[in-house]
Amino acid sequence: MKSNPREHCYACYRPKSSCMCEHIIPLETKTRFVILMHPKEFRKTKNGTGHFTNLSLKNCEIYVGIDFTQHEKINAILNDEKNTCYVLYPSTSSINLNTQTIATENKETVLFLIDATWPCSRAILRESPNLHSLTKVSFSHTKSSDFSFKEQPNSHCLSTMESTLCVLELLNQHKIESLSSKALENFLSPFHKMVTYQLSCKL
Repeated sequence: MKSNPREHCYACYRPKSSCMCEHIIPLETKTRFVILMHPKEFRKTKNGTGHFTNLSLKNCEIYVGIDFTQHEKINAILNDEKNTCYVLYPSTSSINLNTQTIATENKETVLFLIDATWPCSRAILRESPNLHSLTKVSFSHTKSSDFSFKEQPNSHCLSTMESTLCVLELLNQHKIESLSSKALENFLSPFHKMVTYQLSCKL
């Protein structure tokens, strides 16, 4: 029996007819990931990868909003002395993971990921003063996004899931993570399957 195209999977939030959950193999990471998703991304059902990223990382959680100033769970993470928190965001003062490592200090490393367009990412940081003191981390790359059906601001812009893979690879190099090559190779499987599906819909 074919699924009703109007029905949605409440794991990946895609229509059940194009659900990609069967291709997801969740990774166990030492790093805790916290995804801050802009509401506009939450409403996307065709190309949002924030949900895929969340489902693909066991030690991950996701929150939707713009102003996280009074967000109880976010503030609990930020104020927990057992955590060392960072946000993935490029800036002149950010720690470049290609050449630098992050300090674990025998604490749990928490990395905030902002799932939004660049203007919306800036809005989240601007409207959330509790995030202002976070140390920023970034990375350099020469990759082009496989998001072939979506126009990117420039050729080196990556989706949230692709960026997360770059981070995982670099954390592996720094011995902060110990993920297998196969696990990393399979990380983007749901993303690639989604791209293939969306392109087939245009034929």
